[in-house]
Amino acid sequence: MQTYAIVQASGKQFWVEQNKFYDFDKLPLNRGDKFSLNQILLVKDVNSVHLGKPFLENYSVRATVLRHISGPKIRVFKMRSKKKTRKTFGNRRKLTRILINSIDKN
Repeated sequence: MQTYAIVQASGKQFWVEQNKFYDFDKLPLNRGDKFSLNQILLVKDVNSVHLGKPFLENYSVRATVLRHISGPKIRVFKMRSKKKTRKTFGNRRKLTRILINSIDKN
């Protein structure tokens, strides 16, 4: 089994593995920037589990920004019956796609 970590970012918790990409809420970073996630809740190695209280201090998850994308469109339809009033709203969340480079101990 491969090493994985549970990290907290953008107000959510993500199960992340090395060499996979994930979509976070838009981050104020540019394409190609490298950064580190420091709010790590749990790390599972080959034969051990490390649990933070609440965060682990001696682990780091390194990531790279791949690109900025828009999420799927969500439509909201509002109608007032017997008034002939209809309105449709749409929204697409702004996301940042990141690639997890490594999960390692400091």
